[in-house]
Amino acid sequence: MLEVMPLLLFAAVGGMLLLGYPVALSLGGTALVFAFVGEWFGLFDHAFINALPNRLYGIMMNETLIAVPLFVFMGVMLERSRVAENLLDTMSLLFGPMRGGLGISVTIVGMLLAASTGIVGATVVTMGLLSLPTMLRRNYDPSVAAGTICASGTLGQIIPPSIVLVLLGDVLSAAYQQAQLDMGVFSPDTVSVGDLFVGALIPGLLLVAAYIAYLVSLALFRPVAVPAIPAEERPPHDWRFWLRVVQVLLPPLGLIVAVLGSILYGIATPTEAASVGAVGALLLAASQRQLSLATLRGVARQTTVVTSMVFLIFIGAAIFSLVFRGFEGDEMVTDFLTGLPGGTVGAVVLVMLVMFLLGFILDFIEITFVVVPIVGPVLLTMGLDPVWLGVMIAINLQTSFLTPPFGFSLFYLRGVAPPEISTAQIYRGVVPFIVLQLLMLIALALYPQLATWLPNAVYS
Repeated sequence: MLEVMPLLLFAAVGGMLLLGYPVALSLGGTALVFAFVGEWFGLFDHAFINALPNRLYGIMMNETLIAVPLFVFMGVMLERSRVAENLLDTMSLLFGPMRGGLGISVTIVGMLLAASTGIVGATVVTMGLLSLPTMLRRNYDPSVAAGTICASGTLGQIIPPSIVLVLLGDVLSAAYQQAQLDMGVFSPDTVSVGDLFVGALIPGLLLVAAYIAYLVSLALFRPVAVPAIPAEERPPHDWRFWLRVVQVLLPPLGLIVAVLGSILYGIATPTEAASVGAVGALLLAASQRQLSLATLRGVARQTTVVTSMVFLIFIGAAIFSLVFRGFEGDEMVTDFLTGLPGGTVGAVVLVMLVMFLLGFILDFIEITFVVVPIVGPVLLTMGLDPVWLGVMIAINLQTSFLTPPFGFSLFYLRGVAPPEISTAQIYRGVVPFIVLQLLMLIALALYPQLATWLPNAVYS
């Protein structure tokens, strides 16, 4: 009976989610019910539940997690300060003379917003509202326009500073220490959120380059799908225009450099850099004359809502994890993964496939807090690099969020797209970008140095 309890627990949580109950309550509530039933039948030791206060205290005292509300505040503030609108207008005029220029502009602005906000939903919705009508008005192929917006919006998953990488870095740090203890290493090495930030830089920029290369190839082979802005609608590229470009680009680039540069050069921890980003976003909003008491109140409220959701899921996941371990679910997962044909490669492929499928129904927060603590120690015990594994997971989830029919980014864009854009067109548009994502995953699998070289060089 004990052997099936972890499977029943997983199935019960999945059933609660399908019924529409909140994720945090489904995780914590279902786990507590199973713990009560298991103790009643002598299958569960209540000592695991007694460890819950210490686990929750550890969450509250975790300095790394302070970065979450700060980065959320930064992202929401930038979302409301018209930075995206000004960037998109200026970059469209800059690249407008070339075919595919508007799509390249959307990709670059999506990258800058990803590096500034790290919030996928906000980026996709903002880009959809601002750029999709413009691209359709310029006679862009609807599928190409929708696919470009969805793909560039999901860059917030992988380009630091990303909320995904903050949470994933914290969970992987605990998993890495657990893996080393399981291997008998009692002075374990550590992996930080900063390591994951640095490790994700090269893969993230390569993805941006791949997106742009795809749009350039469309301009060469299907020019009618990505037309240029007519000459009569473009301002002359004189000194006034270039001054405008500098004025629009400099503030967000300065903010990105301040946040990432302080981490790369060891001046600040990710949490301290997040505070720099929050203050910088305030100054940027003030410089755009978008900072008011009403705006500040709205940003603070939205930040509180998002942060509360994250930590409530964290608490529910902590309860679930303890009960799952109490039913010896971690041992079952270890035996299963280590017994797979193909050894480490087979285990990684299976875990990535499961996470990819879970990305259809769960947000990255739930997957990070529930799945990674279970499979992370097992995979890391097999000798995998934690930074490489973290980047692989982030890109895998990013691909999942793009994949029809359940990708979250597709739902975000569908919610703000005009009626003349069909769901089939959105699905068709993201397919080339999904292929590029999968190629990036394959490249990372074959060349782990893409994720590990820069952290080793920076922190050596």
